[in-house]
Amino acid sequence: MSSGNTSRSGLRRSQCDVQIRWMIRRDMPEVLDIERLSFEFAWTEEDFLCCLRQRNCIGMVAERQERIVGFMIYELLKSQLHVLNFAVAPWSRRQGVGRQMVEKLVNKLSQQRREEITLEVRETNLAAQLFFKQQGLCASSVLRGHYEDTDEDAYVMSYNLYPCDEQIIPFASRKKAIEQPDSDAEAA
Repeated sequence: MSSGNTSRSGLRRSQCDVQIRWMIRRDMPEVLDIERLSFEFAWTEEDFLCCLRQRNCIGMVAERQERIVGFMIYELLKSQLHVLNFAVAPWSRRQGVGRQMVEKLVNKLSQQRREEITLEVRETNLAAQLFFKQQGLCASSVLRGHYEDTDEDAYVMSYNLYPCDEQIIPFASRKKAIEQPDSDAEAA
């Protein structure tokens, strides 16, 4: 529990307070509208239903004043949540809806079960890349030719509940190793 997240959450909620709840069948027309408005290669209703029929897939919607303004589909894996689809209605973007949805995912991570959120973003979807980066996700790899519809690459982005310091340690160790001979020379 970080006080930084709490204060940050309070500021963001004041922009656009939404209710995030489980997706139900009657949400599908609004979800499909948002999907079509958000993506050139949109999922079909059958794509959504096929995905949501799987035991480990969860659909959630963001609702404001009884209107769906965003949705996310994610799958529960052994140690991570993998986001399959995520969109905010064009008329509700830059109002904190997406941030609250990501925050909901982060809050689902736990010490015992899941420690990471992963997702793929098209290399041409700069807006999504920047949005997820602002939410604390980092690009970790590139999947070449990932999308069948365009053969476009995807950036794998991830959020780790417990950031790994291993990336810093080798550089710190090398720096100390380089500085050590100099300090010995000065001491002699």
